[in-house]
Amino acid sequence: MLNLFPAVGGPPRISRRDLLRMGPLAVAGLSLPKLLRAEETPSAHPRPAATAKNCIYIFLCGGPSQIDLWDPKPDAPLEIRGEYQPIDTNVPGIQIGDLLPLTSQRADKFAILRSQYAYSAAHGVAIMDSLLGQKNPRPNETFPTRSDHPGFGAILHNLLGGCGDLPAWVTVPRPFTTGSVFFKGQTGGFLGPAFDPFMLNKPKQDSLSHELFQVDAIQPIVPAGRIAGRQKLLEQIEGTTDLHQHSTAGADLDKHYRNAFSLLSDNGAKQAFDLSLESAATRTRYGHNEYGQSFLMARRLVEAGVRMVNLFWTFFGPDGCQFNLWDNHGIDGPVCGGPNRGNAMLRHEYCTPSFDRSFTALLDDLDDRGLLDETLVVVTGEFGRTPKINKLAGRDHWAGCQSTVLAGGGVRGGQVYGSTDAHAGYVQDHPVSPDDLGATIHHAFGLSPDEAVYSQAGRPTRISEGHPVVELFG
Repeated sequence: MLNLFPAVGGPPRISRRDLLRMGPLAVAGLSLPKLLRAEETPSAHPRPAATAKNCIYIFLCGGPSQIDLWDPKPDAPLEIRGEYQPIDTNVPGIQIGDLLPLTSQRADKFAILRSQYAYSAAHGVAIMDSLLGQKNPRPNETFPTRSDHPGFGAILHNLLGGCGDLPAWVTVPRPFTTGSVFFKGQTGGFLGPAFDPFMLNKPKQDSLSHELFQVDAIQPIVPAGRIAGRQKLLEQIEGTTDLHQHSTAGADLDKHYRNAFSLLSDNGAKQAFDLSLESAATRTRYGHNEYGQSFLMARRLVEAGVRMVNLFWTFFGPDGCQFNLWDNHGIDGPVCGGPNRGNAMLRHEYCTPSFDRSFTALLDDLDDRGLLDETLVVVTGEFGRTPKINKLAGRDHWAGCQSTVLAGGGVRGGQVYGSTDAHAGYVQDHPVSPDDLGATIHHAFGLSPDEAVYSQAGRPTRISEGHPVVELFG
């Protein structure tokens, strides 16, 4: 991956051990060449018309509550329905939770998929299933390997080709980790490192900071002198080690290293990552925190031509503590300096108020710019929450059902797909698996589940075992 932020306290460092682990394709902290390798991989057979050109995949880390946000049950007992009230949206007959008042007035722009379920109520397993778009065959193995099924962005890059001077797949504000655990579904998997995402790596601290979201690595961290230095370092490594020569992909990627350096020094490409070019009013509209600025960055990237943007919503405190805030069990004890009861967590600025602001700003902005029709926006998490509220005023892990929201990219707004029982505990009709959601994303790009991608050894694999929810479109 190519990190676009300096390590806290100093410039990035790479040890010999890291170099050997990563291989020559990640040397000097750069892996953008991997992303530029496969510019022309057209399909060998005709495809149905695509309804989307871009996708912004928003992952609410921890598992958002279906009943408190998207699937309220006002007639359920108090210990089920909770303290939040359903509110009308701008679409007659559709209600959502009162935690999202701004979003409620944009219901005509999105569809609510209420009948999704997860394969597991364990975070690690469910996260991987969601990001891979399929059930992970090795649930006890979280760290990515080159035998993994590729992530969504990698499949789209492989089958639809590159995006010119820009990467095809970008992750903001950083890859999703819990502590040191880096989850599958965030790499090119068996397609190889050429299809890994271009990853920002914002320092893990102060998610609610009002400072402008700066992509420092594209500007001050690699000025012209340092780019030249890195080019020289690459040449020295290639000339003094046999790692490059013995890598199966090393020689083939030489020109893509050059393209990577070209991107880092190209003012036009850098502008896609430069939020300072946005007006103060626009940045305020999205929200002056990591979340709002990430949403704004995602809009800039798809507008510039990036095909897939993964956006991960977790929280880091000023001291670097991490809290996957949508996992609102509640707890006895401090939680990153914030509230420790589940209901208060939902109302905290790091949660629903910021989401309500940022999500509606994104929908409005995409619509105003004529981008929503061709940009699929997906909002999901790894699973749902228990129908019954626990003793800490929160809800626990729940695989029985969850809600996902989709907008744009050919999805017909103002609709609800599927339903759950009276307590939002189990799917009642039209069940949708993680595989089905993955197939639905591919469908928006004109890809069918039985289309194949090929490993570097030439082995074909279906892109999905799911069935697209075609009813969402049109």
